Amino acid sequence: VDKAVQGLNERLGFLGHDLRNHLHTATLALTAVRAGNVGVSGATGAILSHSLVRLRTLIDRSLADVRVTAGMPARFQLFSVAEFIGEVQVSASLEALTRDCTFSVSPVDANLAVDADRDLLFSALGNVLQNAFKFTHPGTEVTLSAYASAARVLIDVADHCGGLTSGDAEQMFLPFKQRGEDKTGMGLGLAVSRRTVEANGGILTVRDVAGHGVVGALQGQHVVPPRRPRPRDAPVQNAATRRRRDAHRSHRRDRR
Repeated sequence: VDKAVQGLNERLGFLGHDLRNHLHTATLALTAVRAGNVGVSGATGAILSHSLVRLRTLIDRSLADVRVTAGMPARFQLFSVAEFIGEVQVSASLEALTRDCTFSVSPVDANLAVDADRDLLFSALGNVLQNAFKFTHPGTEVTLSAYASAARVLIDVADHCGGLTSGDAEQMFLPFKQRGEDKTGMGLGLAVSRRTVEANGGILTVRDVAGHGVVGALQGQHVVPPRRPRPRDAPVQNAATRRRRDAHRSHRRDRR
């Protein structure tokens, strides 16, 4: 019990520290903009945007962590992967701008669907993307793609961080573990992401591309949505139905 309380207090302490820092930075930036000394479209506006994005990320991650830790059941629903990726793209594009990197999304099959907790999956993918933006080299590209492979939906996030050193792949999913020189954040993002993906019956892995970068892969259950019936898919009428139809048409002709 003491270890659990200590762990909770540590996490709350990290969260409070990060929230305070980003809120303070956003407040200073907003004060400068309101004073009329700088424009919203300049460097100060970019700092304000970055701080707000980080606040949203921290809150989303914390909510997902609470749900998984409390053992709350995932709220499964069938949804379009293409629409889901589109929403993620809008959200992640702003962070890419604040991180001085480019962000591209591959086209997604409109018929691809997945049965999962949309909010948890959104949070998990957001954490993986945030990690990619954080470590990719300045001016390089982060890519997002989603596709079907056998009975799975795969969502890949690839960066250009230069690859991992020995042992990094195993350490990335441990809580409060951070790699690289950028120590911002609590080091919980990927740990929480893996738990939320697993709560959806999926798998979260990383693949090192030596000398190039890292590919974070989310795997979920592939579901083919039911096809809407079209006129040519209507059931073939049996002989009795056809006779009644022909008799009705003949009666209408006789009345004329």
